[in-house]
Amino acid sequence: MITSNIQVLLAEDDLQMGFIIKDNLEEEGFEVINCPDGETAWEQFQRKTPHICLLDVNMPGRDGFSLAKKIRQRNDVVPIVFLTAKSMEDDKLKGFETGADDYVTKPFSMKELISRMNVFLRRNKLLMPATPPHYNIGTLQFFPLENRLVKKEEEIMLTQKETNLLHFFCEHANKVLRREDILTYVWGKNDYFLGRSMDVYVTKLRKLLKTEEGVYIETIPQAGYRMVVH
Repeated sequence: MITSNIQVLLAEDDLQMGFIIKDNLEEEGFEVINCPDGETAWEQFQRKTPHICLLDVNMPGRDGFSLAKKIRQRNDVVPIVFLTAKSMEDDKLKGFETGADDYVTKPFSMKELISRMNVFLRRNKLLMPATPPHYNIGTLQFFPLENRLVKKEEEIMLTQKETNLLHFFCEHANKVLRREDILTYVWGKNDYFLGRSMDVYVTKLRKLLKTEEGVYIETIPQAGYRMVVH
């Protein structure tokens, strides 16, 4: 995946934490605008218009909640992920009410943070492969960047979740995929309730593929799924 043109606005008043996150993201190819407080972050957002925002909740001057509110007044598309030591339910609800897309509680691993970021970047189609792919699945043609399946003259439009899930299966056709790996890639985290959602989406994909001879999604007990393509 290409990340070198993706700008990340990071607002973190813990300078050491900010540098650690910045260094790790830059190692992955992201461009990071590192801000030590909410006011600086707001100024940078207006100047740069980044592709994704990582906001600490507790910051001097302007906290993450009020910053998210200002960002949403200007831009209702850019993903906002809160980084915070708080784990109270009320704080999470307040964060989502201000327009946040996700909430990562400290301490977190960089692998977890990046996978959660990638969920929203894929949603906004900012993570693009070097060569835009299409896949042949039986008689179907799958165009993941366009969220569509084509069979002869029929065109089926997919939701973004359906697209991301089918894309992951196509990338690993005939391989057993662990539930936790699917959840991390498509939903950004391994969670029991999201696992129930994943099962629903797998059922939807099975219905779309049921007309294709030699193509099916197999449940692997105590492991996960495998998309079989003969």
